[in-house]
Amino acid sequence: MPITSPTKVAHVVYRTRRFDEMVRWYGTVFNARVQYSNPALAFLTFDDEHHRFAFANMAVFQPDGGAGEKQNSIGADHVGYTYPSLRALLENYEALREQGIRPYWCIHHGITASLYYADPDGNQMEFQVDCLESSHDASDFMAAMFAQNPLGVEFDPADWLARLRSGTPETELLDRQKHEPISPIRGVFAQFISAQ
Repeated sequence: MPITSPTKVAHVVYRTRRFDEMVRWYGTVFNARVQYSNPALAFLTFDDEHHRFAFANMAVFQPDGGAGEKQNSIGADHVGYTYPSLRALLENYEALREQGIRPYWCIHHGITASLYYADPDGNQMEFQVDCLESSHDASDFMAAMFAQNPLGVEFDPADWLARLRSGTPETELLDRQKHEPISPIRGVFAQFISAQ
């Protein structure tokens, strides 16, 4: 099975201890607007994408950090890549799995269905498909649902692929009906918040 390339680079997520300063700086430099923000997370965009930047406030996630915190706890967390459809994302999941490459986190964020991978050096990436028709719909979802569950719920990509192949419409899987249980944070970011 061939590997599918993403259609675009979607966003970058940063871990920071200068949360407000970073949000202001990116807002100014990119003329970006805040799509959603709480004390721990902020999502900004400068175009029709639901978010181009996200910031994780490490002062909230790891309050005792700072000068003695682990190396690499500040900086880029992951880069997101968008696929043209859920079928393309999941067919690519299967092709990568056949090569021994498996995601460490499969999560339905509500605005995206996402598979997170780490390369051999540990650099993290998100392969995603948008769940909603427009950036406006994504902004509305973020405003309504992110206070309840800003992370999302996990899913089994093999199960979703089997359901698609048996005729389940993509829209049925992309419409997040369940908002719990809230997924634990996975990947490198989890190491920083669990080390407290």
